[in-house]
Amino acid sequence: MLRNSLLIGCLLLVMPSAFSENLSAVQIYSDNQLLDLIHKNKHLQQVRKDKCQLVQDIQARAVKAKMPSYQYLWGDMLSYGVCVKKNIPLGMHYIELAANQGLAEGLEQLGRYYQLGKFVQADLTTAIRYLKQAAALNNLKAQIRLAEIYTKGLGSPLDYPMLYSQLHHSITDNKHTHAKIKGLLAKLATKMPAQVVEQAKKTLY
Repeated sequence: MLRNSLLIGCLLLVMPSAFSENLSAVQIYSDNQLLDLIHKNKHLQQVRKDKCQLVQDIQARAVKAKMPSYQYLWGDMLSYGVCVKKNIPLGMHYIELAANQGLAEGLEQLGRYYQLGKFVQADLTTAIRYLKQAAALNNLKAQIRLAEIYTKGLGSPLDYPMLYSQLHHSITDNKHTHAKIKGLLAKLATKMPAQVVEQAKKTLY
């Protein structure tokens, strides 16, 4: 009897340590850390990697603190059912909230969704509106997507010079992206007078 009691006591001393080791506390992401994860499209992967331990903290920062980066993350988690029950309308609502606060990634994502008809009905006019706002905030993904639309002759020609300038002054260390931008600029230049192209190269919007 005494032996059993000692054994149980030893287990009680060991188990909490082992349990805490397996579920070590995960620190909530700083705003900069989260934005970097979003930029690399690794935010949902990180939430899974952290074994869904930060769901309540993420929700609080999105719903109560109204932090745009967390509204975006919470919206994506809801839209794709990551660590929470899938709820696309509510997810889109939080992504829109983030976009309305000027989060470039939120604006770009909404523009992409409206262009592709993902989660929403395809609407090119709305897509261009969101992408233009994101492009003005130096979101390279939005600038490239917008250029792909413009080189097809869509959108307003009055907007071509501004986008040309944005892409011409963009910075990337990715060789594939650099080559893609070069090709888009060449195509976009054919849709504008030469003097307008030269002015766009000099002007930084």
